[in-house]
Amino acid sequence: MTDRNHFFSLRTALTLSAALALLAGCAAPVPAPIRHGTTPAADQTVRQEVHVVRPGDTLMGISRLYGQNVNDLVVWNGLINPNQLTVGQEVRIAPPRAVEPAEQVAIARPIEISPVTPDATILAVPIKHDPKGGRQPYSDQAWAAVRPATALPSLPSAPAAAPAPVDSAWLWPAPGPLIARFDEATNKGVDIAGNPGDPVLASAAGQVVYSGSGLRGYGKLIIIKHDENYLSAYAHNQTLLVKEGDTVTQGQRIAEIGSTDADRPKLHFEIRRQGRPVDPLTYLPPR
Repeated sequence: MTDRNHFFSLRTALTLSAALALLAGCAAPVPAPIRHGTTPAADQTVRQEVHVVRPGDTLMGISRLYGQNVNDLVVWNGLINPNQLTVGQEVRIAPPRAVEPAEQVAIARPIEISPVTPDATILAVPIKHDPKGGRQPYSDQAWAAVRPATALPSLPSAPAAAPAPVDSAWLWPAPGPLIARFDEATNKGVDIAGNPGDPVLASAAGQVVYSGSGLRGYGKLIIIKHDENYLSAYAHNQTLLVKEGDTVTQGQRIAEIGSTDADRPKLHFEIRRQGRPVDPLTYLPPR
């Protein structure tokens, strides 16, 4: 009997110890999770909506990095000149989204927006030089980047008085002899010989949509928009006499012949219809 009583006492003690341990575990305090106003995931979403410009960045490079269209980036950021980016500038890489009232309350850090005052010295410069991102090698995409889209609000349309460029409406942009003809594979226009400083004339009336040297292989370049279909380009100049936004008349002196990005002084002249190069000799009068 003594052994049996000892066995029951031991079993009772073990059962009681297990019950007390279970109760102690249930009563252990569990700290409640602490949530702050903005979660890391939300911070990541905010960071992915903008790109901070670094030295050497171009709008074309930013568009390729994030898989966006260059024209969309221009519209989303309200850029006046897509080729002028500054180091530290924030470029929106996603379309703006409407902020609901509940989201406005949840934002932990206010966004500070400081107005940008144009530098008077920059406004005084009549001609745009190399973009901060440097020159890009020629490609159809690079050409589209230096030629702003026709729908941009920053580029007013050509004046109504400008004649539509048809075969009889074009003038030779330089008086020199023809030294290279159009070949869509190797030469997207014609080359006209000349001496440094010889005048370069607007082949037809229109508006200057590019004046600079951001496209490698073209040197100092001017692009004129004539209407919704036609553009003309004037490359390798030594001096540019007009700036973006200027309205020019047919025969107006817009540049001087040079040899920038060329092996000799000459004018490279292109006519583009709906963005594609065409043979200028089919538009220029015979001589």
